[in-house]
Amino acid sequence: MKVELVTTLKRQATKILAELRESKEPVLITEHGKPSAYLIDVDDYNFIQDRLVILESLARGETAIQDNRVYSQTEARKKMSKWLK
Repeated sequence: MKVELVTTLKRQATKILAELRESKEPVLITEHGKPSAYLIDVDDYNFIQDRLVILESLARGETAIQDNRVYSQTEARKKMSKWLK
């Protein structure tokens, strides 16, 4: 992973962004010697966000199962019948 100082980012943003687009490798931005932020490609960001939605949905489903908030297929069809016409 590439690491850049925040001051380098300020001075060479166009160059760093061009390299990021080409390499698709995240860039760790440091400030005062400590990690401050990551720069990632837009496509990678969108992919991560889509994955997060899926993982959150799975977690809600697992919680529903643990809390016994589940329906059989027949019960679900009955409850959703007004939308399934």
